[in-house]
Amino acid sequence: MNQTSFGRMPDGQPVDAYTLTSGPLSCRILTYGGAVQSLTVPDRRGCPVDVVLGFDTLADYRTQDKYMGALVGRYANRIGGSTFMLNGTEYPLPANDGPNHLHGGLLGFDRQLWTVESASENALTLSLTSPDGQEGYPGTLTVQAAYTLQDGALTLDLRARADRDTLCNLTGHTYFNLSGHQSGPVLGQYIQLFADHYTPSGPDSIPTGALAPVADTPMDLRTPQPIGLHINSPFPQLLQAKGFDHNWALRAWDSTLRPAARAWSPDTGILLELSTTLPGLQLYTGNFLSGCPAGKGGAPYDDRWGFALEPQYFPDSPHHPAFPSPVLRAGAEYHQQIVYRFTTAQQLEPET
Repeated sequence: MNQTSFGRMPDGQPVDAYTLTSGPLSCRILTYGGAVQSLTVPDRRGCPVDVVLGFDTLADYRTQDKYMGALVGRYANRIGGSTFMLNGTEYPLPANDGPNHLHGGLLGFDRQLWTVESASENALTLSLTSPDGQEGYPGTLTVQAAYTLQDGALTLDLRARADRDTLCNLTGHTYFNLSGHQSGPVLGQYIQLFADHYTPSGPDSIPTGALAPVADTPMDLRTPQPIGLHINSPFPQLLQAKGFDHNWALRAWDSTLRPAARAWSPDTGILLELSTTLPGLQLYTGNFLSGCPAGKGGAPYDDRWGFALEPQYFPDSPHHPAFPSPVLRAGAEYHQQIVYRFTTAQQLEPET
């Protein structure tokens, strides 16, 4: 484990970067937002490739609004109308995505300084306390995020407890480019999702409440295909989001760790296999990345230069009782896992 300074917050608090290593893999994590700043894995020739988008300075992280590499909460994704009901009480939330509340609001966990609980050569545990009423949410929520780099995989273990009933929906918002963060659009990289249904959204990106079959639509990613194969199809869901920015309901969800997605680069041969305990997965193809600061080494990040795979409870779940519940009861433990496993392959073979 290598700890270095990554700057200071406006109030003088130091921000640190921790580099984890395990065999040929290395990962750099910031205490600001708990963000994954770099993740280097070997390609098919054994050469190191940094497969995540990120920035070189704290100022750029604080300027950007793309949730770059960050831990997001208290509620990942959107809550329609920026309000929810819990135990008969209505809780208004800050609107930061048109009329809606996105990724925890104006001061989400992505914009906060996390505390280091423990650090070793291949592991880092961060914690954060979100006080009662922060961004409108009830209850003091104590969160722990443990990153472990081991056996070719980066594991993110998320735990939380609250002293009042509240909402809790945490995830990682890392943007991947398996050809290298600086390599350009990801449209030629392959994707496969283990999901037979998705949650269609209205024009405001809020789910309608339906659980729609993917069959016979461009949302059918059950067999490996290039990300760009249907992304520009005249399909209403894709048109309104400028590409993929939707939640898929993962197949046979039972709260155990199960395969959720696979992605592969023909250029490098790098294969990413994602597993999670969560019920949903948001695939976002970086449709609005333009306008962010230049990336690491001056890389000119633009639309569709990275894709995010965000395991989650479904968007706007508080307004849809049929969706899996994101309510965390007082004293109960929220515990979810996300595993990003890296290998290489000559091609992405179909897998069920």
